[in-house]
Amino acid sequence: MTSSLIQQYFPDLSAQQIQQFDQLFELYQTWNSQINVISRKDIDQLYERHILHSLGIAKIFSFLPGQHVMDVGTGGGFPGVPLAILFPETNFLLVDSIGKKIKVVNEVATAVGLKNLKAVHSRAEQVDQKFDFVVSRAVTKLKDFYPWVKDKFKKGGTGDFKNGVFYLKGGDLQEELSESELKNIQLFPLSDYFKSEFFETKYVVYFPAQ
Repeated sequence: MTSSLIQQYFPDLSAQQIQQFDQLFELYQTWNSQINVISRKDIDQLYERHILHSLGIAKIFSFLPGQHVMDVGTGGGFPGVPLAILFPETNFLLVDSIGKKIKVVNEVATAVGLKNLKAVHSRAEQVDQKFDFVVSRAVTKLKDFYPWVKDKFKKGGTGDFKNGVFYLKGGDLQEELSESELKNIQLFPLSDYFKSEFFETKYVVYFPAQ
């Protein structure tokens, strides 16, 4: 299992980034056998269903050097670990309320040499820091998610994207988006960027801090 799938969609990776992505399979396989952070049936699909899925955000927006990004409910490190590899000059804080998952994230980050990533056992509401962006992968409904992070944003933005949230979510989202009462939501279908059937109902949901 190699990162060739990642290189197919991100052809400008450095040799170091390719090596880091290559290392992830063995690391997650090893840690997953001790602390279950990825479903057993999914581990063989790590590059498609977890790493490439996480990098869907990077097809919508490129984080800048010096920006600060918080990954809420990171679990085993998604989307934060793949994004931290892809954007080595951006600062990532990965947060999860389950300590043993954060242990896995820290071990993986150390093994691949990620200097721009910090993982903490905490709830998002307890983090005393401001961020340019928040990322997350389907941890809960948006109407419940946004209150956790609503006061965590710096003012500002980059180009078409004001500081806000990039949220990976699948399925029919219309009801969930309407009940969230969030404004200026944009939906980006990942099937526009990735060819696999897995991405046919997957989206990046973006909305600015509000």
